[in-house]
Amino acid sequence: MDGLFLSLPFADDCAMIPLSDPVLHVDGLTKSFGPVAAVGGISFDARRGETVGLLGGNGAGKTTTLSMLLGLVRPTSGTIRILGAQMPRERHLALPHMNFESPYVDLPKRLTVRQNLEVYGRLYGVRQVRKRAEEIAEELELSDLLNRPAGMLSAGQKTRVGLAKALINRPQLLLLDEPTASLDPDTADWVRHYFEDYRKQHNATILLASHNMSEVERLCDNVLMMRQGLIVDRGAPGALIEKYGRASMEEVFLDVARGTGRWGELQEERGPEVQEQIAGEGLPL
Repeated sequence: MDGLFLSLPFADDCAMIPLSDPVLHVDGLTKSFGPVAAVGGISFDARRGETVGLLGGNGAGKTTTLSMLLGLVRPTSGTIRILGAQMPRERHLALPHMNFESPYVDLPKRLTVRQNLEVYGRLYGVRQVRKRAEEIAEELELSDLLNRPAGMLSAGQKTRVGLAKALINRPQLLLLDEPTASLDPDTADWVRHYFEDYRKQHNATILLASHNMSEVERLCDNVLMMRQGLIVDRGAPGALIEKYGRASMEEVFLDVARGTGRWGELQEERGPEVQEQIAGEGLPL
């Protein structure tokens, strides 16, 4: 594998990336807002074709982590490399090949669906942007909505348009923040199927922040469990369920978020000195 490379279009300065390298590499990442440590030193990799879940309760540090990965928030310390580019200094090399989707981020409401897709397509350097907008609209069953203002869409339609925006540049790294929140079960299932198909067809990497644990079990190859700004455990969903002696990821999530059950027992077994060492090094507990 060391001799194989991925050629990325429209980013000449980082066009040759070894296929063996992680798409996303995070090492010792921290972010403090005054005396508050929102992210306390996390490290992880996400490899090509892998879906990684980023889990944690409100205030665990997920949103701050995503913001740093996108280059919107400057880390206090630590390293982020995306497709070989050092973030945020070289974000202009990585951003054309990554994208982000969240139902909590509205598109300009007065612009039509077509206008939104073309504007974002141009921002990402997409060639033949009108053709690409029509292509992705057809894939996501949005063709009939292309001339409708974004502010006049239903919740499900807005989610599909947001997904179209996120895929307009065929990203190699896709960051998702609760992508199926507020969707009915049928639409949510359709969206998850699309994510699975996209990842397989493009060998893309997905980082998924979600509170829907059945979604996590279905989509994720590996999971990072965050608590109080740290990654406190990690592993495949099935392995974590077995480790905690639970029936589902939802029960594992509750143990970690509340500090109860098997997670609480593990902390007592390790003792405070081991916990402090692990937290300081940003390693899994």
